Amino acid sequence: MKKQKLRRSGAKIMASLILLLGSLAYIMVLAVINGSIGFICAMSVTIFGAVGVAKALGESIALSYGWIIGLGVGCGVLRGLLRYLEQYSNHFIAFKLLAVLRDKIFGALRTLCPAKLESKQKGSIIAMITSDIETLEVFYAHTISPICIAVLVSTAVFLFVGFISSWYLALVAVVGYFMIGIIVPMISSKRLKESGVRYRAEFASFNAYFLDSIKGIKDIVLNNAGSKREQEVNRRSELLLKETKKMKHNTARAAASTELIVSLFIIATLILGIVLVHFEMLSIGKMIIGVVAVFGSFGPVIAISALPGNLTQTFASGDRVLNLLAEKPVVTEIKNGNNITYENLNVTDLSFSYDGNIQVLNDIQMHAQKGEIIGIVGKSGCGKSTFLKLLLRFWQKDKGEISYNGIDIENINSFSLLDNVTMVSQSTYLFDDTIENNLRIANPNATPEELESACKLASIHDFIMKLPDGYQSQVGALGDNLSAGEKQRIGLARAFLNGAELILLDEPTSNVDSINEGIILKALKEQKSKKSIILVSHRESTMALADRIYKVENGIMEEVKA
Repeated sequence: MKKQKLRRSGAKIMASLILLLGSLAYIMVLAVINGSIGFICAMSVTIFGAVGVAKALGESIALSYGWIIGLGVGCGVLRGLLRYLEQYSNHFIAFKLLAVLRDKIFGALRTLCPAKLESKQKGSIIAMITSDIETLEVFYAHTISPICIAVLVSTAVFLFVGFISSWYLALVAVVGYFMIGIIVPMISSKRLKESGVRYRAEFASFNAYFLDSIKGIKDIVLNNAGSKREQEVNRRSELLLKETKKMKHNTARAAASTELIVSLFIIATLILGIVLVHFEMLSIGKMIIGVVAVFGSFGPVIAISALPGNLTQTFASGDRVLNLLAEKPVVTEIKNGNNITYENLNVTDLSFSYDGNIQVLNDIQMHAQKGEIIGIVGKSGCGKSTFLKLLLRFWQKDKGEISYNGIDIENINSFSLLDNVTMVSQSTYLFDDTIENNLRIANPNATPEELESACKLASIHDFIMKLPDGYQSQVGALGDNLSAGEKQRIGLARAFLNGAELILLDEPTSNVDSINEGIILKALKEQKSKKSIILVSHRESTMALADRIYKVENGIMEEVKA
């Protein structure tokens, strides 16, 4: 398997994620204060017990036993309240930021769409929106606060033990904090980092493959490929399980190492306290108070030492999310350009390559007027569909000019362009909603009469009316009962309903029979006086409709006799 690496260091990922706090930072500060005071209160319960023991051993303590008991009980109650406030604050921030992150991701996907998304695995994107985002919840709710709390509590305990008991005990405590809170996590993170990144990558890969298997289940069955597909799913599942076991094994080793070091420092503190009492450098009462304070203070640094197990996944998830948010779109939305009402299209010296090496289109010359039907023919893979996408500015042209009404496409507002030009692709996606709502994507304010008219033009109205609920039929409930041709005709109805002046049709009749093809072609001909249509098709019967025909071959487009 290819070794997976983070594009950023863990520190940069943490810094980037913290910057996303923005105006929520004050709530995080409140959570840290509540957590720090709360943990000190939890420690105070046992410390006040030690104070009571010290008083009983003859230590000069100003507090009465009643006050000592009362303060101990009060600290316990206050600890519960502050712990609740700390956790509430942390999770409030976490879930708020998860919503913000999802919004940012969807915004990034919208900006990158459709060019960059054509090469991305949909399952990987779903894993990012769901699993990766949920993993980041751990960072905001259970990582930032514990680190801050550990620093504050450790500092407070160091000063308390130094002034009240002994600076020697305080020094041992500091060494313990340093070992448990810094050295052990650094060593653990080196072992866990690679396994965490591999796990997240394998999880995303498995997700993508499994989603593809579900979406293509019909073709898998028809080609009797179920057994082979099952074997591959099992193989990938085993790989994922293997990476999970490695990560859990390393996490368990890190946790065991931490517990061992904590035990050693507790023993060392106790031995040092006994030695100090033996040499009369410390009274037994103050020794008990100091040792008990140190014993109870390792909780926050233990929490830090446990972080690498979660942080490895957090870093991997955060890196993937930040990579997407930082990714530059192939084309950027134009907002300060010109608005148009389509009249004509002129393409001059247009060239395009996906990778900068293999030329897909070369020096294309083409023109269309309102009221014309233009046909484009050529072998599969010759660049016909790519040409249509360039007319919509889904990709950035390498050179040449695409102009509408004499205005280059780079100077036309994106909203205006899509308001004037629409496309029906070979495969139409239908949302899990009613047929009516799927149609209204093209025109939310369309009247029922306009919906019916568009569907009649696309030769799909009669089919819809035969369904039990007509236009209110749920597409999701129909599932694969809708044929490719029926989906395509719904897509064509969307184009008619959209109202765009230029309609780009990519194989609009490839999935329909000759009867429905004739009805659709007749509808297109009727629209000729109102709109321009650019028609890509392999069928000669479809091309008979065209006023002029262009042929694409070896990346070159030439007009041929219709």
